[in-house]
Amino acid sequence: MPKIWTDTIETHRRAVQEAAIEATAQLVAEHGLLSVTMSQIAEKAGIGRATLYKYFPDVEAVLHAWHERQISAHFELLAHARDHAGTPTKRLEAVMRAYALIAHESHEHHGTELAAVLHRGQEKVHAHQRLHTMIRDLLADAVQAGDLRGDASPDELATYSLHALAAASALPSKAAVHRLVDVTLTGLQAPH
Repeated sequence: MPKIWTDTIETHRRAVQEAAIEATAQLVAEHGLLSVTMSQIAEKAGIGRATLYKYFPDVEAVLHAWHERQISAHFELLAHARDHAGTPTKRLEAVMRAYALIAHESHEHHGTELAAVLHRGQEKVHAHQRLHTMIRDLLADAVQAGDLRGDASPDELATYSLHALAAASALPSKAAVHRLVDVTLTGLQAPH
């Protein structure tokens, strides 16, 4: 098959998948998870049901694809925050602030039927491990630079930090989120 034909087919596949994912996200936001059907997704995406079923076996599969896309975007944001800060401590702070704001902004999904579907299984475990590793490595760099406490392992400090920052999902404002990050960072400082 010629390269241009292969590229065109792949572009078409991605476009169909993206249309289905976007349509599903909109329908869930409008009507709730339990009322969304594959027929509604196909209609909203402007594709045939048979075509939709070629890519996704059910609504849950489309939602998982959407969630994976969200997780990837979040990690890109965290990496950008990390890569555009100076010192090890500033990199850690930038990532912690970005993570806390992500948690705060996605609070509407916590405790919902959508969260119950999306936050089970290996995807959640893998994403959490990846986040823990990122925070742990940043902490290790800051400890090595002498900026943070060294009386606990970077793994322990990462666990502490992630549990503390998870509270951002319940806070009422971005100002409160920033205060939470400040308190968490204070807890990481070396004792005098």
